[in-house]
Amino acid sequence: MIPIASEVEGMEKKFTEMQVLLAEDKFTLGGNWDYDSGSFDRALDDENKVWLRIPFQVTDGNIDSELSENNAIIRFGTPYVLRHLYQEGNDPEASFRVAGALFDQFQAPSDPDAPVDDRWTERAKEIMGEVDRLLKR
Repeated sequence: MIPIASEVEGMEKKFTEMQVLLAEDKFTLGGNWDYDSGSFDRALDDENKVWLRIPFQVTDGNIDSELSENNAIIRFGTPYVLRHLYQEGNDPEASFRVAGALFDQFQAPSDPDAPVDDRWTERAKEIMGEVDRLLKR
């Protein structure tokens, strides 16, 4: 995980506005969100192994997947780049479980904090520059 300096850190904004605005720059709400925190994520590579993540905490209200019912105010944390390495091919520890398949669709990364090439760090800095400009509009 490599922190990326950005003007977004510490900003407080309305969650729904940020979700729409950041979608313009290919960010999505990360799957790890809950009612009081989460992140906006953007894949940097075609294999979806290198990610730019902008974490946030909810400071007022709570987030919900329904934009129309959302009143949350969020405070952005420090953006960072991370790289997940996944085992290629079949998982040798996999077993057939019908009920479990509903929950365990994806294997866990073999290395959730793998080293990140400098080119991805530089690309993340460029993107965060774009985000900083978007937020100043």
